[in-house]
Amino acid sequence: MKLGCTAISVAGLLILTGCSSDLPASTPPGSSAPATAKSEFFDQAEYDRQLALRDEKPQGPADKPWEQALKPTMADTKKFAKPGPYEVCFSNASVDNPWRQVGWKTMQVEATLHPEITKFTVLDAEAKDDKQISDIQQLTSSGCNALIVSPNTTATLTPAVEAACAKGIPVIVFDRGVNTKCPVTFIHPIGGYAFGATAAEFLSGKVGQGGKVLALRVLPGVDVLEHRWAAAERIFKNKGVQVVGTEFTGNDGAKAKSIVSDYLQRGDINGIWMDDGTAAVPVLEAFEDAGKKAPAISGEDQQQFLDKWKKESLTAQAPTYPTYQWRTPVIAAVKILKGEQVPQEWILPQPVINDASLDTYRTQGMPPLHYALCGCQQMPGYPDKWK
Repeated sequence: MKLGCTAISVAGLLILTGCSSDLPASTPPGSSAPATAKSEFFDQAEYDRQLALRDEKPQGPADKPWEQALKPTMADTKKFAKPGPYEVCFSNASVDNPWRQVGWKTMQVEATLHPEITKFTVLDAEAKDDKQISDIQQLTSSGCNALIVSPNTTATLTPAVEAACAKGIPVIVFDRGVNTKCPVTFIHPIGGYAFGATAAEFLSGKVGQGGKVLALRVLPGVDVLEHRWAAAERIFKNKGVQVVGTEFTGNDGAKAKSIVSDYLQRGDINGIWMDDGTAAVPVLEAFEDAGKKAPAISGEDQQQFLDKWKKESLTAQAPTYPTYQWRTPVIAAVKILKGEQVPQEWILPQPVINDASLDTYRTQGMPPLHYALCGCQQMPGYPDKWK
């Protein structure tokens, strides 16, 4: 098997990236394109659980939310204990948007903070399911002591994760989920239902019954994003908010702006709901270009949105999906390989930025596409590494 990796030395840690393989890409038997049926992505019990978790007090260090957990049930990892040094491997869905780029920078620095990790091997699936399936096959055959996976899509990557678990390697899934409980831990903030409901509750209160909201989505088939919209759709219906359209943007700011401009030609829009805040500023620019008042809007903790919010006193909220979660899988991998307990489901706190907390999270001088909840402010190389 050819690995064809590029080696990068960072603070004494060997990080291998861009590895290529002679393994053919494959699709697991019986898999298909991601389904978008609402019933597949809505679970009433999970919806209720996530909304309740918003009020739960986290356990763990008060100044390290990436190490905190909400209502954890611990997993015994003694069978995975082994002496170091360790090779930790990571199958990444992509770095195709600013949120993932900030998270990836944070993860790389986190890996250098653990002297037990002497090799960090990373494969980027480039947002392709078939490539990630091949990547996981490669990594589980190359001597990795632990495997971290951020799945590209949910259903299609499930068999690949199950196959990795079957090889006896401790598997850590984070960010996006899979439909199996075989990983040692699944790390994520509270979840998409909480994100989507929080934003929809805010907008419903601002636009009122009968108010018109346009929903902008990124792409179908990713559980986190599907859950966000499933929750919001129910909130809007219950509150009597009129959803004038739901449109996929492909995480393209120019496309999002064009969509909004088209809708504004048809009539007024009182609110913008987004399942990803990357395009929030281009969306607001569409209103400016049309000579319209800025709507109530839900975005995220992206620097350019926070700056515009502050400067223009927007009617806004940012239900976050913190990039500090990229630190947690590396921490989990080291704990597992030392035989220490970790939460079976490691649920991280999911702060919400509002007018009262805006100045707490907004940091002057960071790039427009930086995310405030990176958890990186005290890490070596900050802020330069994130610029």
